[in-house]
Amino acid sequence: MSREEKGRDEERSALSRRSFLRGTAGAGLASLIACGAQGDAETTGVEDETAEARRREAGVEVLGPGAVAIELTVNGEARTLSVEPRVTLLEGLRRDLGLTGAKPVCDRGTCGACTVIADGRTVYACSLLAVACQGVEIETVEALGTPQAMHPLQAAFVEHDAQQCGFCTPGFVVAAKALLDRHPSPSPDEVAEGLSGNFCRCGTYAGIAAALAATAKGGRHA
Repeated sequence: MSREEKGRDEERSALSRRSFLRGTAGAGLASLIACGAQGDAETTGVEDETAEARRREAGVEVLGPGAVAIELTVNGEARTLSVEPRVTLLEGLRRDLGLTGAKPVCDRGTCGACTVIADGRTVYACSLLAVACQGVEIETVEALGTPQAMHPLQAAFVEHDAQQCGFCTPGFVVAAKALLDRHPSPSPDEVAEGLSGNFCRCGTYAGIAAALAATAKGGRHA
């Protein structure tokens, strides 16, 4: 055998040994990871069961993970629906109750398009769990009026062009309604504060302010 042939044989042998060692090490590492993951999963399962047992002992109601029956009071009416505990109030209103006035725009509690009134306070429906709203009086834009019989505030929004694309409009109407319920004749500062949680990308703030002024106590629509 020539020196070159002998060198090639040695090189192939070295490559084979390296490949074998690399494969063995990889398999061993994969086994360790799998065992660790299984151990973590088993530990997590035990911890979850322990935590759940503690909650039950403390008298804390455990819901889920499947759908549960809940009752919401919406626009003065008791409504029963079946939702998973992770479902937001916004999803429950729109998907389960067919009340689509509140809009899913940002889903982060920043734009106000999903504003509803809960026990007299304006809240973001996308940031509340439906199961947590039981026993709360919820009022949506649908409670104000219909296209055939609009609330004075809604009529003022139309008259003063206080909307363009319309996505933010229901939230602004609800926030304005809550503001007028608290302050029938709001000052400019009270208007700014009362509507500060709502955002209009079209920039119709002048029309919204005019609609509020027209509906406030002493206004033409009051």
